[in-house]
Parts: sequence; C-alpha cells; structure tokens
Amino acid sequence: MSKVTRVGIIGAGYIADWHADAIAATAGAELVCVVDPNTAAAHAFGAARGVEVFGSVGEMLAAGACDAVHILTPPDSHFAVAQECLAGGLHLLVEKPVALSQAEVAALSATAKAKGVQLAAGHNFLGLPSYNRLKAKLATGELGRVCDAQINWCFPLAPLRAGPYGLWLMRDTRNLLLELGPHLFAFCQDLFGSPEILHLELSCPVALPDGRIRPQSWRILARAGGVDITFHIALTETYDDRSVTLRGSSAMARLDYANDTLVVAGSNASDLVLNPLRRALGQSWAYMREGGVNALRQLVSLNQRAPYGLSFAGMCDEIYGAIAENRALKARFSAESAEAVMGAIEAVLERLPAEAPRKTPRGTPKPTALVIGGTGFIGRALTRRLAEGGTHVRVLSRGRTGPFEDIADKVETVAVSLRDEAALCAAMQGIKEVYHLAKSDDKTWEAALENDVAVTERIARAAHAAGVSRLVYTGTIASYDMSDPAQSITEETGFGPDMAARNIYARSKAECERRLMALHRDKGLPVTIARPGIVLGAGGPLQHWGIGRWHGAGAVKIWGNGKNTLPFVLRDDVVEGLILMARTPAALGESFNLIGEPMLTARGYFAAIHETLGAKILLSNGPIWAFYAADAVKFFLKTKVLRRKGLARPSYADWKSRAHLSPFDTRKPKRVLGWQPEADRAEFVRKAVTEAGLFGF
Repeated sequence: MSKVTRVGIIGAGYIADWHADAIAATAGAELVCVVDPNTAAAHAFGAARGVEVFGSVGEMLAAGACDAVHILTPPDSHFAVAQECLAGGLHLLVEKPVALSQAEVAALSATAKAKGVQLAAGHNFLGLPSYNRLKAKLATGELGRVCDAQINWCFPLAPLRAGPYGLWLMRDTRNLLLELGPHLFAFCQDLFGSPEILHLELSCPVALPDGRIRPQSWRILARAGGVDITFHIALTETYDDRSVTLRGSSAMARLDYANDTLVVAGSNASDLVLNPLRRALGQSWAYMREGGVNALRQLVSLNQRAPYGLSFAGMCDEIYGAIAENRALKARFSAESAEAVMGAIEAVLERLPAEAPRKTPRGTPKPTALVIGGTGFIGRALTRRLAEGGTHVRVLSRGRTGPFEDIADKVETVAVSLRDEAALCAAMQGIKEVYHLAKSDDKTWEAALENDVAVTERIARAAHAAGVSRLVYTGTIASYDMSDPAQSITEETGFGPDMAARNIYARSKAECERRLMALHRDKGLPVTIARPGIVLGAGGPLQHWGIGRWHGAGAVKIWGNGKNTLPFVLRDDVVEGLILMARTPAALGESFNLIGEPMLTARGYFAAIHETLGAKILLSNGPIWAFYAADAVKFFLKTKVLRRKGLARPSYADWKSRAHLSPFDTRKPKRVLGWQPEADRAEFVRKAVTEAGLFGF
C-alpha cells in the first residue's frame, strides 16, 4: 500500500476551498492542516475541514505536521514562503505566479532539486480532461499542420471598476499580467514551447479612484514552435471567452477551458451541397456531446466536479501521483515550465510603457472621522466626500495601501485587525465620527456570529470607550420582510419574529442592529443606523445581485417578474445621508431607510441601460417558487448527502422578499435629516447608468 502524502494549505482565502476539494478527491493525498496568520479565517477553514490549524509556517514546520504544502498566499509572498517550506524539506505546489521573476523561480527550482523535493506550478487549467484530449489530437496530427493559435482570457475583472483597490493585483499594472498571464503562457509553453514576444498593445483604459490608469485589454503577438500566437486579455464586462483555438491544415480546435469543452471542426469530402451541412452538423453534435457530458457529470457529483474543480483535481492527480511513484512531474506542472512562463511574461513587461510619475500631496492628515470599510463601493465615496468637505479621515484596512494616494494629505490608511479591540480603541483616539460599513460573507450562522456580529460589538465597545460622538452603522433593507405588496415599510416596521428563517446576511445584519441598540439603551452608545437600498452609481457593479441572478454580463434572471418599483438609491445620496446621520443631533439612537424616490422597476432599469448604452441584456422572469424549490433541493443534498452543517434553512418568504415587493415610506430621513435624494428621473438615469461605467468602457 502506497504511503499517503500529508498535505497542508498555506493561505485560507477563497481559492483554498478549491484546493482542499481537489486534495480530498486525490488518491494518495490527505489534507491535514491549514496555516494563516488570520486566525479567524484559519479556524473557520480548519473547523469546516476537520484539520489542524497553525498561525505561521514556522509553527507548522516545528510540529512536523505535513509532507507537502499548497502555497496560496498573495503572489508577492510566494518566494519567501516557498523558501521557508523548502528549507523544511516539504514538497510544494505554488499557485501561479510561482514567483515574481524568472530568477526567483530558478532559485526555488535549484533549492528544490538540492533538497530532493518536488516543486510544482499551479497551472491548474492544464489538468482539465478536455486539455488532455486537445494535446492528444495535436500529437496525432488530427489537426494537420498548425500555423496559428489564439489564447484568450476574456472575463470581467470587477475590482478594476468596483474595488477593492488594496489587493496586490491592483497595486501596479504589471500585477495584472503577473496574475493572469501564467494561465495563457502555460498553455503556449506546453503546446509549442517558449514564445518570442513580438508586440504588445494596450487599450480600454480605466481610471481608478485615485487617478491611476489601468489597461483592461492586452493584445500580445508572439511566435513559438513555428506557430503565430495571439494572446488576448479582456477585463471589461465582456462575454466569457476563456479559450484556446488552434487552426491547422486539417481542422480547427477550440478548447473552452472555463467550461471543459473541446470542439473540433474538420474538413470533409462531401460535395459542395452537403459539405456545409456536414460541417454544421458535426459541430452541433460536438457541442451537444460536450455540454451533455458536463451536465451529467455535475448532476451525478452534486456539482462537486464542475470544470474549475476538475482542473484542480487533474493537477493534484498528477502531482501526488508523481510523489507516490517517485518520478518526475509532467512538464506542464514542472518548475522548468514555471521558469519559462515567467521568462515570457517578463519579456512582455519589458514592453510596458513607463507610467507617469505621480505626485503625492504633502502634509500629514489629522483625522476626526474614521471609516471602517472605506475601500468598498460606498466607503470610497464617503471617504472622498468627507475629505472634500474638509474632514480628514482615517481608513481602517487589511493593508496599509488604499485608493487615496492622491489625497494622502487628508486621508490615512491604517492596518488594524477588527478582532483587536485595544487596537480599534487606539485607532479611534481623537475621532469624532465612526462609520462602520464593513460586512462579512459567511456561509453559516456560527461564522456570521463571529465574523460580523462579534466584530460589530467590538467596534461599538471601542467607539464608546474612545468617546466618539457618533457611530453610524450600515445595516440593510434586506433584513425586512419585503414579500407583501400591500405593506408599506417604514423605520418602525419590525424585521419579523423569526429571523432564523431568513438568509444569513439579512439575519446577521438584523442581529448587529439589535445588539447596537441594546448598547445604546443600556450604555449610552451614540449610534445611528442606516439601511441603504439597492445602491447604484459610478464604481458599482453591473451584475448587481439585488436585482436578480446573473449569468455573465449579458443575461439575468430577475427576482420575480421585474414589474414592481425597486428601492434604488444613488451612491452619492447614500453618502450624504450617512454624513447627515453623523452630524444631526436628532438622529441619535434612530434608524433611517436610505431609499431614493420611486424611479425604476427592474425591467425599467435594464431598458435604461439599453437606451443609453446600447447594450441589450437578456432578461427572464424568475418565479419565486422555482428559486425556493431549487434552494430546498440544494439544502437537502448539502446537509443530508454532503453532511454540511450550519447552513440556513430555505424560506419561501425569504425568497419572495428578494423581489422587493413591499414599497417604502421614505419621509423620515427627509424630515429628520433634511435628506434630499435625486428626484429627477433623467438625472437619476445619468448618474446611475449613463456615467456609471457599468461595462468598463
């Protein structure tokens, strides 16, 4: 019986679940631990997977907990973390990019060889079954002599338009290619060898909030193995086209690596009448076969073998198979491949035009306002509006960078853990106004209690101890039961007696409000609560899930029939409302629903997009009963078959509430705060749609 490789994961972020599922499905590998300095994230992941938790790589190495690790930390930390793990004698799988330069990859490769351990590159899409079939067809000559290839990554990158802007990905133009380029160049390297870079063209620039410019379209011309290659990266709100197309003398093959499909269009020997019919029927059959196989695979596996997951599974099968058999990795996952890929990316980066030097304003901010969640959609606008009005701002962030370098004399960004009450209290010294806009995205109620409710209580206690004059908390109208068209909702309308039947986000926000108001009554916490509606404006997403379930940028299934007026509100109006709530004495201890004037239905909103921007988005009604039924089936399968715990039980009223059927009475914020949201429909559409940059170009 072959020895099982004990595997650890370093970095408990979003991608960790994909790796964990792949490890669980791989023979000869067992996930045994997770490492992350973010203790809450590490413990949540560890509890869900039943694995040991460590706060540092050093602790993990000292415990001798594993034989191999997957390094899933931000790319700028890959080299240092990999060095530490190699020194400890561990096999490595490093997410792409393996490091930030060819020289760094080469150094890691040399160390791995000296230590006698494996260094694998996280080129996951090369693990797809469809890619293996493409390789086979190319090798057997079925495509003929290939002369041309197109390798595309055309997929929206939301942070370019909506943030967060503090991500490593967003800090420099180079990082966009370092993050996405390995996918494309790994295909080229494995199919044709190292490319010679001939040309780079950038287009579709987008301005970040602090004035920095980022290209959203990259076209790279290259040549490798006698084949002309075009690499295309498009990050606007575009149709999802992540594909590899090979044109040969006998056939053309198109690999859709996002969906694990391969379609080959070949020549046939029929006469001129039947030839086009056979060609079209052949492609139709190929698409039907590929789609049917994928649908059946996902149905049988309860969506555990989706194309993206399959790519990780295929990669892990090869990596742990090589360890078990004590053999070399396939070239596509090897350190040598990663080194060549990074060399090609560096050749492209050498052609990047020099960015104009940016002037950082002089002066040290003297903050009297603190914004938690200041790098988000509303938080960015709030921070800038405060600064424009002469109020200096301190923004709490996970890192020390944010989208405010152009106003650094008025805004400072500080890294403070929301789980460190003493640090929060220290950050609030000298602060008069605290705006709490942060939220968590939790899958279980237990996680929400820890990551949202407990965090909010901690912020409230720190604000009270620091003597701030006002804490403004942003709840959500989603906490209301909005399922009854006959009920007009005001701030006095309760959330309902059984919040346990609601979705976790709505329930968590309601619980935060309840505890904050208890602190106001019992301890004198100076709190005011805002509940924004569906917020629109520059920097907001096109694919807004307050309206419906999106299927890419071109299709949406509306919650309900889309004919009732929705509680839209402009981002800038929400910002003005928040500031008024912090500075209006009569707002103390009160709550306000920040809903704009009745303007548009869901269908009216999409009609405005079509009329002003020329984009017709496919709409379909989403019957509430169908959403509920599908959710109920998923809940049963997840809890009874997959044995997952802590999930919210589906509720028909909760689903019906998503359609926002109940109208809102919005007189209170106008009467108490003097708040005046945009009342002109044409002006509302201009700000919400025409000038909102919804498509990124």
